[in-house]
Formats: sequence, C-alpha cells, structure tokens
Amino acid sequence: VHVVESGGGLVQPGGSLRLSCAASGFTFSRYAMNWYRQAPGMERELVASINSAGDSTNYADSVKGRFTISRDNAKNTVYLQMNSLKPEDTAVYYCFGRGYWGQGIQVTVSS
Repeated sequence: VHVVESGGGLVQPGGSLRLSCAASGFTFSRYAMNWYRQAPGMERELVASINSAGDSTNYADSVKGRFTISRDNAKNTVYLQMNSLKPEDTAVYYCFGRGYWGQGIQVTVSS
C-alpha cells in the first residue's frame, strides 16, 4: 500500500494551495479518505474527511468555508483545496485511508 501526498509548499497569507494524495495497493473507491495536519508542538488533528462515494464530507471548524476535500476514484486520488490560507494553517499535512498514512507534506503560510 502506498499513500503519497504532493502539492505543498510556501504560500502567502490569503493564498491558495491544492494538495493531492495518490493511493495504491487497495481498492481506493471502497474507503473513506481523510486529511490530517500537525503543527509544531501540537497534536495531529483531523482537517477533512470524505466518504467512499465522494458525496459526503466533514470539516474541522477551523477550515470550514476555506478548504474543500474531493476525490477522483478513477485516479485513486483525493484532493484538499485550501483557500484563504492563514499562518495558523502552517503544518505538515497527512493523507490517511484504510489504516495507512502518507509521509506528510509541509504547508507553510507566511509573508
């Protein structure tokens, strides 16, 4: 099983980034997928979840209205569109599904 994130980087406050998570080694379309993040000195927190069909989502209060989780089951990929980014969104972002974690990708929001 492989779960690999991409798309992170440095962005200014108010900017946008789209994270991607490509999964392989399991039947992607059967499983809910999640994005977590962990800031320095903080516990890992759930940011967004999407069900297997892609028609039900949930978000942490801190990102509601700014982040959008989506998936493409034909491409075995889940996305996290992040808009109106704030410095407090700075963290390592992790993809999680079927019990497997990605390696994480850094998102830094700074001017």
